[in-house]
Amino acid sequence: MRRLLYSRPAAPYDSMRTVPNSAALICLALAACASVPNAQPPAPAPAAACTPPAAPAASAASAPLLPISPANNLKPAAWSDLPGWTQDSALDAFATFLHGCAVLRNKAEWQKACADATDAPRDDASLRRFFEAGFTPYAIVNPDGSTEGTITGYYEPVLRGSRKPTTQYRYPVFAVPDDLLVVDLGDVYPDLKNLRLRGRVDGRRVVPYYSRADIESGKAGTVGREILWVDDPVDLFFLQIQGSGRVALEGGELVRLSYAEQNGYPYRSVGRLLVERGELTLDQASMQGIKGWGMRNPDKLPELLNSNASYVFFRELPADGNGPPGALGVPLTAGRSLAVDPRAVPLGAPVFLSTSWPNSTLPLNRLMVAQDTGGAIKGAVRGDFFWGGGDDAAVQAGRMRQSGRMWVLLPNGFPRGP
Repeated sequence: MRRLLYSRPAAPYDSMRTVPNSAALICLALAACASVPNAQPPAPAPAAACTPPAAPAASAASAPLLPISPANNLKPAAWSDLPGWTQDSALDAFATFLHGCAVLRNKAEWQKACADATDAPRDDASLRRFFEAGFTPYAIVNPDGSTEGTITGYYEPVLRGSRKPTTQYRYPVFAVPDDLLVVDLGDVYPDLKNLRLRGRVDGRRVVPYYSRADIESGKAGTVGREILWVDDPVDLFFLQIQGSGRVALEGGELVRLSYAEQNGYPYRSVGRLLVERGELTLDQASMQGIKGWGMRNPDKLPELLNSNASYVFFRELPADGNGPPGALGVPLTAGRSLAVDPRAVPLGAPVFLSTSWPNSTLPLNRLMVAQDTGGAIKGAVRGDFFWGGGDDAAVQAGRMRQSGRMWVLLPNGFPRGP
C-alpha cells in the first residue's frame, strides 16, 4: 500500500470494510433495550433522548436498506448461463469453499454439501461435476430487475508500528473500549436482522457513541486500550477502511490487526471530499494522494480525517501464513474470497463472478466464495474482490471499479425463504 499512485482511485475511498449503521437509529436501540422480544415495534424515542450526528445524504452507508433477500433477488439459471464456467479452475475455488465448511457444516442446509466436499476428487473436471450435481445456480438480480452491479476490490495493508509510543510511533490503534454498547436489533425484532447499533450509556439514556473527532481528542474510554502505535495517521485511517492489516513492529515481529467493532457512524469518503473542495482531482484521490495532501497541509489533515466520523477498533491476531479472517469466520483467500451483501447472498456460498480485470475490458470470469461483508457493499449485485496483501494487491484493489454480474450456487433444496 505504501508509495503507490493508483491510476483508478475510486475503490480506495468508496470501499469500506467495516459495517457502520446509521446512528440516527440509536433511538430504536434505546427502546429495544427496554422491550421484551414479543413486544410491538416501539414508537420513536423523544428527540431529547436521541441526538444523532449529521451525515451526508449521499453516503452509501447511511442510505435506507433496500428490500433485498434471497427469495426476491435470486432467479434460477442454467450452468450454460455462466460465462467461462468450464475454463475457470474449479480446484482453486473448491479449496476456498472447503475452508468455509469449517463453519458451514454446523448449519443444516450446508451439511450434505460439506460432507460430499470432503470426499470429492481433487481435479478440475471432477470438482466441476461436484458443483453441477449438488448445487443449483441462481442469477442475482437487483430490485429493479437489472443484472449488473459494481465490483470493487480490497486488500490487506502493511504498516510500521511499535509496542510503545515514541516520537515516531505516536498514533494508537485501539481495542474495543469498555463503554461501547452494541445492540443487535435482530435479537429483538427478526425483521431487523443484520442491523447492529452502537452507542453508550449516558445516565439513563442510550446515546450515539463518540465520533472520530471525540475519540482522537480523548473523550472516549480508550485509555489503556492501546494495542500498539503506528507511524502514519493516513496509513491508520486506511487500515480502518480495509478492516484488517499487518503491522511490522520494531525488532522484526509481524502481527495482524483484525476488525473488532466500530463506533456506529456512517463512512464518509475523505477522497471525495477533497475532490469536491477542489483540493485534488479525481485521479489524485488515492491513499497516496491523500497522504501527499496531508504532508503539504499538516494543519488541515486532522480536520479532513475527522470529517469521516466512523472509527474502527481492532483485535490482535497472529500474523500466520493465512489471509485475514472475514465475516464468515475463516481466513480469506486472495483472488477467491468475495465480500457481498448478506441480505442477498448467504455467507459461505460459492458465487460465480463475471466482470473484467481492474481498469481494463479483459474478461475476469471466476468462481469465488462469499466470505466477507462491508459497510459499502450494499445491494444485490455488489461485490468486493479480495486481492490479498502487499503492494501488487494494493495496486489491483486500487484500480478496481468494474461492472459485473453474479450467480450464487446453492445446495440443491437450499431454503431461500418465503
